[in-house]
Amino acid sequence: MYAVIKTGGKQYRVETGNKIKIEQVPAEIGSEFITNQVLMLADGDKISIGKPLVNGAMVKATILGQGRHDKVRIFKMRRRKHYQKHQGHRQNYTEIQITSISA
Repeated sequence: MYAVIKTGGKQYRVETGNKIKIEQVPAEIGSEFITNQVLMLADGDKISIGKPLVNGAMVKATILGQGRHDKVRIFKMRRRKHYQKHQGHRQNYTEIQITSISA
């Protein structure tokens, strides 16, 4: 059984036991994260696709930690103009483990 959920403007395909990194959620480590933003639910050959969400579907997860991704380096340059700009960015994330998927 798997589901496609939407969180933080992105979509994730999740199964029970998966560990994924999602956009930062303001919650304590060890607390439960519940989302009803389920776009698709599949159980074997039975597939439910929402319009836009599946009614009554819910995904529960446990928050494992908060962190920051690796640095992405941004470099802009205009040739022959003596212009160079260096910039970096580290995106915050929340790591969760899926505990259950219910319909």
